[in-house]
Amino acid sequence: MIPRIGFGYDVHVLSEGYDFWLGGIKIEHYKGCIAHSDGDTLIHALCDALLGAAAMGDIGTHFPDTFEEYRGIDSKILLSNVVALLKRENYCIGNIDITVCLQKPKIKDCIPEMRRTLSEIMNVPVENVSIKATTTEKLGFAGREEGIAVYAVALIEKN
Repeated sequence: MIPRIGFGYDVHVLSEGYDFWLGGIKIEHYKGCIAHSDGDTLIHALCDALLGAAAMGDIGTHFPDTFEEYRGIDSKILLSNVVALLKRENYCIGNIDITVCLQKPKIKDCIPEMRRTLSEIMNVPVENVSIKATTTEKLGFAGREEGIAVYAVALIEKN
């Protein structure tokens, strides 16, 4: 089998009055992501990494934000659909590595639950799901708490 690597990146504006979804879980915070879907920046970056590894385009190609059916959609559904697309093309997921750039809230204590949630959706062992968080030392939009950025790398193989 030949391994394939994909890279994903997503960013969303943070604003008061929105729920904050990250890694498939709701995190209590006074700000959330402005988005067409639920705004789960982590899952969006992960979907792009998986789709990119398979040379299948990006999340916007498969789930356009111009379609009303995706308004407010749970991003776990999008990830599940991406996993099904990969499976249909005989790809299996090896491992993923994700970095979240966010000043606040601190998410360290939420990472184990995010890892479990994602591993269940992707049907991979939890030890194959890495999530790390970093601040930007108060620099840039993430440091000013205006937004969140997530980077993801995925390794897949064709059966």
